[in-house]
Amino acid sequence: MPKLSALSEIQRKSMLMWPCLEHDDTPWAPMAKPLSQSKLGLVTTAGLHLRTDKPFIAVHEGGDTSFRVIPRSAKADEILQSHTSIGFDHTGIYRDINVTFPIDRLQELVDQKKIGSLSDNYYSFMGALRDVSDIVENTGPEVARRLKDEGVEVVLLTPT
Repeated sequence: MPKLSALSEIQRKSMLMWPCLEHDDTPWAPMAKPLSQSKLGLVTTAGLHLRTDKPFIAVHEGGDTSFRVIPRSAKADEILQSHTSIGFDHTGIYRDINVTFPIDRLQELVDQKKIGSLSDNYYSFMGALRDVSDIVENTGPEVARRLKDEGVEVVLLTPT
């Protein structure tokens, strides 16, 4: 993400006026057991998906609020990024998916017994959305239900 000072006046004003949700409270759930005994899920806003999936697209002014399922068994070369934001450098992700989607690092932590287990499915959204109301009201709760149904106790969210 560039510094505001590096942007044109129009881009700078757009970023300063970017909508941001504010909540009166923040849900908090203390961990019920140690991470080494917990099942962890992975959710990203990097706009990642399998090569065989429909790419993320800005279907309307607010952006694409759908999600993609990425099986834990997927290999890095089976995953693409179709995030439409031009506000960051994609090079690191192209070189190593673990920069934003740490699939190999999480498996290493399971192997080291620092994480109990991993969910069978991971989830990806596209970030940089102007209107997140559909995620808050629909697709986010759907992903939460899926994670809960799989017994996930901890979720690692990797924004991009």
